[in-house]
Amino acid sequence: LQLRAHPVERRTHMVSHQHGMTVTKTLWEGEAEPQCQSFSYSQAELRGLMPEGASLLLLRVLACRWAVPPDLVFPAIDTEGQLCASSY
Repeated sequence: LQLRAHPVERRTHMVSHQHGMTVTKTLWEGEAEPQCQSFSYSQAELRGLMPEGASLLLLRVLACRWAVPPDLVFPAIDTEGQLCASSY
């Protein structure tokens, strides 16, 4: 059995606007046409949003303090572009 290389590329593009945010996820598999999905979220849904970079910074601060407050949960956007909960 011989398998050929099958490149896969994923991109997530987030645009903030006055009504909230639009997340567009694009997937390229090999030579096929790209597949796009878009999700829109209101400002109310995004209140307290923890972007990936801020999450890493928070983890470092919590590690330095050796303490995590109980029930520390923030809204986040997962790898699929969907809104989810990030708990520590």
